[in-house]
Amino acid sequence: MKLVNYDLTWKEKGYEIPEYDREKLRKETLDNPTWIHFGAGNIFRGFPAADLQKLLNTGCYDRGVIVCEGFDYEIIEKAYKPYDDLSLLVVLKSDGHIEKRVIGSVVESIAADANMTAEWNRLRKIFREPSLQFASFTITEKGYSLTDSRGEFLSFVTEDFTSGPDKPVHIMGKLTALMYERYKAGELPIALVSMDNCSHNGDKLLASVKIYAEKWIENGLAEQGFLGYLLNRDKVAFPWSMIDKITPRPDDKVKSILKEDGFEDTELIITSKNTYTAAFVNAEETQYLVIEDTFPNGRPPLEKAGVLFTDRETVDKVEKMKVCTCLNPLHTALAVFGCLLSYTAIWEEMRDKDLVKLIEHIGYSEGMPVVVDPGIINPRDFIRDVLRLRLPNPFMPDAPQRIATDTSQKIPIRFGETIKAYHRSESLKASDLTFIPLAIAAWCRYLMGIDDKGNAFTPSPDPLLKELQGYVSGIKLQDELPDKDVLRPILSNDKIFAVNLYEAGLGEKIEGMFAEMISGPGAVRKTLQKYLSLAD
Repeated sequence: MKLVNYDLTWKEKGYEIPEYDREKLRKETLDNPTWIHFGAGNIFRGFPAADLQKLLNTGCYDRGVIVCEGFDYEIIEKAYKPYDDLSLLVVLKSDGHIEKRVIGSVVESIAADANMTAEWNRLRKIFREPSLQFASFTITEKGYSLTDSRGEFLSFVTEDFTSGPDKPVHIMGKLTALMYERYKAGELPIALVSMDNCSHNGDKLLASVKIYAEKWIENGLAEQGFLGYLLNRDKVAFPWSMIDKITPRPDDKVKSILKEDGFEDTELIITSKNTYTAAFVNAEETQYLVIEDTFPNGRPPLEKAGVLFTDRETVDKVEKMKVCTCLNPLHTALAVFGCLLSYTAIWEEMRDKDLVKLIEHIGYSEGMPVVVDPGIINPRDFIRDVLRLRLPNPFMPDAPQRIATDTSQKIPIRFGETIKAYHRSESLKASDLTFIPLAIAAWCRYLMGIDDKGNAFTPSPDPLLKELQGYVSGIKLQDELPDKDVLRPILSNDKIFAVNLYEAGLGEKIEGMFAEMISGPGAVRKTLQKYLSLAD
């Protein structure tokens, strides 16, 4: 069974195949494109492209999507071209079952390299088409950044500013150059839709494009009216969105299942830029895509495939619900306790009754009273899916060690916002919180680099790790807390917690929990069980 030769016999083995004339689709799309996507990675194939296929299968839409890759061109060369732009989506369900779908909605793949003349000219032509409705992006948050850690423009970005739209190197320069083509073609309308998992992603995209346009105009490399075009929301929109779906690197268990079916295209592709991909994409079953409904040139009816279109305020609320209450805080709690209790997989932690009770309390008991309810997604239903379908999924090989990376940068949002909401409330008191403080105490315990058995481990990378470990470096297991103020430099830091925890009435409580966790081997588990029993 080769992907490029799929036929009706595949259905007998449980594979869903495209239910439309793909050659007709290709012709219609190439003649009058409506959607181009930047970022040819797994999340695109496993989510937006798969959603489009739902529309195509039901006959309520007649155009495919064109994909281009502006960073790792080998993805196009090795994971798209050899398979006629087809891919196999393997949906991994928490009960161990899988669904297999041949995705044919992608009809053209292009390397967005200005030095590849034919490819670059094709992109320029697409952006001059009046039919083009929107360009979307899954290029990671780094794709929008033009500066280094010191806030200075990257060297190749500076070169882009002086060389102009002909051969830009940075992906944002490439996009701006293509938008300049659209401007010169008659200021044609379009939406530029970031689908990357970062706050207010549309604004990040706008900011980078705006800087490029300003620099080119300043250097006499673009017309003055170009900036006005980009900033005219009736012509060019930069919607916010919230995306949520896990599409990990190709999994060996999935590869084995496909081989048993006779599916031949299972080889792992590792590019020179260290991208892991294959002809198949494995993904979790749960997904959310919420987009601000601002499309000056229209859009496909993706709501029929489950995409939620709404206003900007609601997108913001959905993001806050996910990040502050219903998913990310649970992830961080599992990460720090998982490292202390020697787990290496999140799904294995979800078989630990104590840890499940812990995150249930953080989500339902402590988060829900201050949750930001977006209206279009029920927060309780969201948490229910997280607890029952997502985190326990054995096909999702996420590790607490990975999630524990950069925890000091995540805590202000994941725990701090809830603490602030309690602290500011007239009816709630932050001092009444138990399980969020317990997770913070566990994080302080984690900084010691000693697990609950007394064995040393290496904490995950964090920009503040060296500084924070310095405060707990003298503490040993079975010690009395040498100084009750030893944690004060950490817990009083409002940059870490978005609030001074002593002023919120939680500093002393966390100190006490931490003291219990250092009383000896096994003390982390005992402390966890103690507070769970008090809540029963």
